[in-house]
Amino acid sequence: MLYSFDNNLLGFCENNKIKSLPLYIFNNLNELNSADLINVEQKCFLKSAFDLENDNLGFFPDKNGALAGAITIIRASKEPKKSIIDQAAKISKKLPAKKWATNFISTFKDNDKYNFFLGWGLSFYNFSIEKRKESHTKSRTLCSNQGSGIISKVLLEKCFAEIKSIFLTRDLINLPPNILTPYNYEKIIKTCFKEFSPKITSYKDKQLEKDFPLINVVGRSSENKPTLIDIEWSKNKKNNFPNITLIGKGVTFDSGGLDLKPSKSMLFMKKDMGGSAVVLGIAYALMCINCPVNLRVILPLAENSVSEKSMRPLDIVFSRNKTPVEIGNTDAEGRLLLADALTFSQESKAKHDFIIDFATLTGAARVALGTELPALFTNNEKLGNDIINEGIEQIDPMWRLPLFKSYETQLEKNSGILSSTGSSGTGGAITAALFLNKFINEKTNWAHVDLMAWNTSSRPGFPIGGEAMGLRNIVNMIIKYSQKKLV
Repeated sequence: MLYSFDNNLLGFCENNKIKSLPLYIFNNLNELNSADLINVEQKCFLKSAFDLENDNLGFFPDKNGALAGAITIIRASKEPKKSIIDQAAKISKKLPAKKWATNFISTFKDNDKYNFFLGWGLSFYNFSIEKRKESHTKSRTLCSNQGSGIISKVLLEKCFAEIKSIFLTRDLINLPPNILTPYNYEKIIKTCFKEFSPKITSYKDKQLEKDFPLINVVGRSSENKPTLIDIEWSKNKKNNFPNITLIGKGVTFDSGGLDLKPSKSMLFMKKDMGGSAVVLGIAYALMCINCPVNLRVILPLAENSVSEKSMRPLDIVFSRNKTPVEIGNTDAEGRLLLADALTFSQESKAKHDFIIDFATLTGAARVALGTELPALFTNNEKLGNDIINEGIEQIDPMWRLPLFKSYETQLEKNSGILSSTGSSGTGGAITAALFLNKFINEKTNWAHVDLMAWNTSSRPGFPIGGEAMGLRNIVNMIIKYSQKKLV
């Protein structure tokens, strides 16, 4: 059975016929004493029965002893795992299966309220090939149209768009590689994005072999043949919106090729298409909110397998822009896909504001920054600063690494040949980025994100498995960039 994305959200309810209980939200425990929301007996019960300061949650009864509501203490933090997003996700797991109406009693910024709804929604993610929805009447739900101090409808819709896009990204990464083949991936994309009516063009077979030689050489070894997907979308065809292109590495499974990975290293290589999934999630969110942007998404899709058609170490393949590329290691295949895709993206007549590519590209980036912090490379200071600052604001951080030009000599071979991996065993994330930079025109603003796209441990809202790292960062950066361009 081919997967189909279910964009319905659990955890939220607008049904006024279902009686809700109040969830009072404070950021200062002292404010509870002066609040007139509950009576003295209920306050005494809370103080004797719960450690609100440390547990952040307590329940109070009505005069008959039945559950009357809950009090929670949340505090703003820009630190991942301590943010309001995380606090809300934890609270949602502790509340009984009732309908709850949020009441922000303390003074909270709109962004803090937004993050509470976001964290609540993220806590309901559960990957399943077949989506089985629990009844809203029997599950924990948060009333999105009742209570005090709730956020505007526009912000709430944006929050829901982000949650849906994160779930889509996670689902795609979590899908098994026998289902998410390049061919099926294309079908899934067309189904998921049908409601937005984008223009979708695919390149495959003889046309791919001729026009995208590096993508072809990676994917030709598999029975699941490679393809390149080109998606174009705008909410208005005649406009002066910024032109933004997103490119995502889509290796649906990576055996390593002839430079075969050890079995343990191969175990989670279904996630090697994580860059393409994050890019699709970003696009989904932007389309959901009708962002004023001319958006282009390019996805080179391939499976890196072993057969008599496999590329070999030291093979030389001429790229789309006719650069002779020497294959340094067949397990460094992602940069080959991106090289042809980057070249293709810059052939458009329209002037780019910027191009961003996402890829699960190197283990070296994970060694340098760990599994939870994507590495950012860019040739444009303003673009880099915008991404870094937005990551801090959205609690979706990246860390910038340098395009250290001196390392380019490691990629240079005799007779103008470009090595795909370089001659050194160190600085692998930098040399990979420098390789990609060889396919970037001088006047093109470009950023490259090297990410894990996978949670290695679990916490509420962020289970083990595929993760949309950098998604909220780039979505909000693009929204703000587009708004400034229209002023």
